[in-house]
Amino acid sequence: MLELSIAAFLILLNGVFALSELSVVSARRPRLRIMAEQGRAGARAALRLAEHPGRFLSTVQIGITLVGVLAGAFSGAALGKKLSDWIETFGVKHDVADISGFVIVVTAITFLSVIIGELVPKHLALKNPERIACMMAPSMLLLSKIASPVVTLLDATTRAFLIALGITSESESAVTDEEIRTIVAEAESAGVIESEEQSMISGVMRLGDRSVRAIMTPRTEVELINLADDDEDIRKALIKAHHAVVPVCNGAPDTIVGVVRVRDIVAPLATRGTFAIKPLVIKAPVIPDTTDALAALKTLREAEVPYGLVHDEFGHFEGVLTPADILDAIAGAFKADEGDEPEAVKRDDGSWLIAGWMPVDEMADLLYLNLPAKRGYDTVAGFVLDAFKRLPDVGDRIDILGWRFEIMDLDGRRIDKVLAARVE
Repeated sequence: MLELSIAAFLILLNGVFALSELSVVSARRPRLRIMAEQGRAGARAALRLAEHPGRFLSTVQIGITLVGVLAGAFSGAALGKKLSDWIETFGVKHDVADISGFVIVVTAITFLSVIIGELVPKHLALKNPERIACMMAPSMLLLSKIASPVVTLLDATTRAFLIALGITSESESAVTDEEIRTIVAEAESAGVIESEEQSMISGVMRLGDRSVRAIMTPRTEVELINLADDDEDIRKALIKAHHAVVPVCNGAPDTIVGVVRVRDIVAPLATRGTFAIKPLVIKAPVIPDTTDALAALKTLREAEVPYGLVHDEFGHFEGVLTPADILDAIAGAFKADEGDEPEAVKRDDGSWLIAGWMPVDEMADLLYLNLPAKRGYDTVAGFVLDAFKRLPDVGDRIDILGWRFEIMDLDGRRIDKVLAARVE
């Protein structure tokens, strides 16, 4: 019984080391920091181990190695001998009984070590790594201090070998955008967050990678008031305006002088009284089209009127940026903005009918495409034009990144509809 108890103890001890190792390695540091701030017992010790994985892994490896050596030696010498003697009582030859006892004991110890000493503890560690790490960290930290000389030697030797191989022991990045998207997708699948919430979180993450040009309302869709027109034409243009703020130019569209708020001129328009529009023109911030979308959002917050005039590097007026454009980038386009036309529609055969104005990064997420980080286009239409290197005709096709893109409709020189089908 004593020998069996010792063997069982060694197997359980191996399980403790395996449980500690995987729980600390799998534990998320931000969650451990929160638990430490909340005063959770063992959280600070777990955080110290997680921040210095080299020393911790050396400690665990020392323990696992010693347990393995002791278990192997003890099982072969003590338990194997007793089992061999027992087998001999059945009339089996001494040599055969000796080998049989050794093989049976080693096999049994190995099996139990794998199940109880490795697999079961590791499955438990993956269930709740932070909680288990807090439980096991204090004892592991104490063991690390006791075995400090050996741990330091092993850690230094490991680092030396890694340096010789040209490998750094520091992790390049704790969390990537792709990992965050994966976590959000898993949360949506599990019902923790709604599908619309997942879509908006993805939109917020994309916003940081977009330029103003990718989210602005283009010049061709902007209503303009021209100071060079007579009062009656200006009155008609203001009455027909669909937006609360309208840019004002002086002659050519590139000579934008500011914006006017329709509410400031509602009374004269309603009474057909005389009005002067120039005193009502308000200066609006000019935003370069290459500006980061988040930086532009800050500019809109600080502006007298949250309305940005987007210009390119040559000073040409390219479009406008409003809070509604920011909201569209996060929550998706509203039907009223695009004449009840959806960005993308999935057909029964698995292909997608995509609007040319759809942001290309949204299409990339939809079709799981890896687009270059630096690109000269922002919409699906620009993506297709870049591939064709010319203005395509209706029916033209091109294969890109495993998908076949076919031009379905043109609106003048503008690509209006594209059909995307996976290439077999």
